[in-house]
Amino acid sequence: MSSCSSCSSKKSGSPDAAMALQDSLISATLAQIKHKLFVMSGKGGVGKSSVTVNMAAALAARGYAVGILDVDIHGPSVPNLLGLNAAIEMDESGSLMLPARYNDNLSVISMDSLLQDRDQAILWRGPKKSAAIRQFISDVQWGALDFLLVDSPPGTGDEHMTVLQSMPDAHCVVVTTPQEISLADVRKAINFLQYAKASILGVVENMSGLFCPHCHKEIDLFKKGGGEQLAKQYNIPFLGAIPLDPATVVAADRGVPVVFLEEESTAKNAFLALADAAAVALSQK
Repeated sequence: MSSCSSCSSKKSGSPDAAMALQDSLISATLAQIKHKLFVMSGKGGVGKSSVTVNMAAALAARGYAVGILDVDIHGPSVPNLLGLNAAIEMDESGSLMLPARYNDNLSVISMDSLLQDRDQAILWRGPKKSAAIRQFISDVQWGALDFLLVDSPPGTGDEHMTVLQSMPDAHCVVVTTPQEISLADVRKAINFLQYAKASILGVVENMSGLFCPHCHKEIDLFKKGGGEQLAKQYNIPFLGAIPLDPATVVAADRGVPVVFLEEESTAKNAFLALADAAAVALSQK
C-alpha cells in the first residue's frame, strides 16, 4: 500500500497534488454511499466489532446494500466474524480493490484480508495507518451503498480522527457495556466526538443482561441500564440493548452473524431491532 501512495505522488508531481487527487477520489466514492455509520467505543472488549457486523448483517437482511470498512489496523476481526478467508482482488483496470463479498448485500474491506499470514503483527505508526484508511476509501470499488459501517479500534486515536476527517457526514454509534469501568471510557469517547463536532447517532448497550437458554430468564450478569442512563445524561438517543446470548458465541465461531442463523434468539431479535432503530434515526437526519 505504501508503494501505491508513492506511485500516486510521482504521477501527480508532488505529495500535495497526490493528496488533492486522493481527496477528490474519496469525495467521489462517498458520494455514492447514502449513510456512513462510524461504530466506536472508548474501551476494548465491549463487543464493538460484533455489534458492527451484526448490525450490518441485519441491515443487509432488510434488503439494503451494506459495506463494512474495518479500520482496526492492529486487531482486525471483521473477516473472522464473517468467516471470510478470501484475499482482496482487483477490478478489471487493476487500479481499484474489490471488497470481499459475504453475500449479494454485504461486502467488507479489512487489513486482515491483505495479509498473507493472518498471525502477522502490523507495526505501523499513525501516519501510515491514516494513509491506509484513506486508501480503503479512495482505492476501493464500493459502488452504490445504502450503508457503510466503519468498525474502529478502541480509544480515540489516529484512526478515529482520519475517519471523521475523511467522512465529515458520518454518524457515530457509541458502544458500551453496562458497568462503570466501560462507561468511564465511553464518556471520554463522547467528549472526543463532541470536541470533533461529530454527529452522534446514539448509544448501544452491549452485553446487557444474560439470556439463559434453559430457564429463559434474564440474569443481570454485568448489571443493566448503564448505557441508557449515559445516553440520558448526555441527551443522546439510546438505540437499543443487546443481551449476552450463547447463540452469538456459536455464530461467531462458525463465522456467521447471529442475524443470519435460522433459529430465533434474543440476540438476533435485538440486532434486528437495533438496525431498524438506526435506520429510522438516520431517516430523520
